[in-house]
Amino acid sequence: MDLGIIGLEQSGKTALFGAVTRGHASAASHGALEPNLGVVKIPDERLDRLSELIRSRKVTHAEARFLDFPGAFAARGEGPASSLLASLALCDALVHVVRTFHDESVPSAAGSVDADRDIANVNLELAFADAALLQRRLEKLDIQVRSARAGEREAGEREMALIGRLIAALEREEPLRSQELSLDERRLLSGYQLLTSKPLLIVVNIDESKAARAGEIEAEFASRWQGPGVDVLALCAKLERELAELPGDEAAEFRREMGAERDGVADLLQRSQRVLGLISFFTVGEQEGRAWALAAESPALAAAGKVHSDIARGFIRAEVIGWQELLDSGSYAEARRRGLLRTEGKQYLVQDGDVLHILFNV
Repeated sequence: MDLGIIGLEQSGKTALFGAVTRGHASAASHGALEPNLGVVKIPDERLDRLSELIRSRKVTHAEARFLDFPGAFAARGEGPASSLLASLALCDALVHVVRTFHDESVPSAAGSVDADRDIANVNLELAFADAALLQRRLEKLDIQVRSARAGEREAGEREMALIGRLIAALEREEPLRSQELSLDERRLLSGYQLLTSKPLLIVVNIDESKAARAGEIEAEFASRWQGPGVDVLALCAKLERELAELPGDEAAEFRREMGAERDGVADLLQRSQRVLGLISFFTVGEQEGRAWALAAESPALAAAGKVHSDIARGFIRAEVIGWQELLDSGSYAEARRRGLLRTEGKQYLVQDGDVLHILFNV
């Protein structure tokens, strides 16, 4: 999954990117609009415990790519560059870093610290970008429909009506992710890569002195901004970046001293999966224990395709067990003896935490 980090200047985007990537990332050239890119392993204690139980020689966690766009949004009413919008359109979800911290050495680009104002302004910029794209598409469709034969106009007219409805919603400052759309309408719009249709994770960047109150602050902002396809997370990006540079035991001790026992980066990675509507399933054997990200409500055949296209093509059946059931059993053999290792077909809906062993024949 590709996650685009956006936000106003001096919001703490770079600090968050450094915390998530632990300083290991490819940097864009100075002044370029190309994003900094970091590939991050998504920690999952369930996989670690399963791999230890089965004594897997290799452990492979799921990955996320974070793209940090330098100077993504200005605070002076200047819209984002078209090249930036085109890059954001390729991301699976957006991570909006919004500032609540106060630091005189880092002046706010907007002149004052007002997180709700900044969230609203960035949302508005994204809506403007979508409305402009849809308006251009509407103008092209109008020409095509006018010149089409009578029997060929229906599809174009339906698309024009849909676009008109969406533009009206954007003008009311209603993001497209909150609109009720049929499956056919969603398929039609999938090629547009509209920004307000993408899942959004709002990261409230708090003062280090308020790290112990992260949960409380998060709930406060969630009450105003959480909604369909939108999640809210509060953390101190500066603190998380400093902790990322420490050994694990030292970081945990320092976190306890600060009262910030929640791992902000781990939360960010897990929330990113959640806002995208993804679950994790595992394949665990002696050679490798591996986590796979999969869209919720996906069938076993889709999970097989994630592992390898040949496995999906030759799918026979899947042996399935919940991760906790396997841990409690102590081995696959004991799980089978207890009747916990189930046989499922192609259409079985994979659940978060399922351990799958897929039998196939090609």
